[in-house]
Amino acid sequence: QVQLVESGGGWVQAGGSLRLSCAASGIIFSIRGMGWYRQAPGKQRELVAAITSGGSTNYADSVKGRFTISRDNAKNTVYLQMNSLKPEDTAVYYCNAEMRTSQGWSDDYWGQGTQVAVSS
Repeated sequence: QVQLVESGGGWVQAGGSLRLSCAASGIIFSIRGMGWYRQAPGKQRELVAAITSGGSTNYADSVKGRFTISRDNAKNTVYLQMNSLKPEDTAVYYCNAEMRTSQGWSDDYWGQGTQVAVSS
């Protein structure tokens, strides 16, 4: 069974840092884009950062200069380094990937979500 498993969330004070990880497991033939989304209470899920298989990245304006996305293709893992965290970064963070499995290509693979809470 193909799945994305996240780790690294938690509680931190404003100005602190956290690093999220997301590992894809199962029979995976190839992975294209990987990314991180977040959803705060009462708000829609939004893209935080994304990275292509070649390493090109894009970020939400609200996190530029503070967050860094990276990936290890050999480990099928994507990371999100979050620095200078603010209370408004509080949300459940979800990993997403576009993968080719025995079912073909799909971008509808999601992790279970990891909570990030930033106190002021």
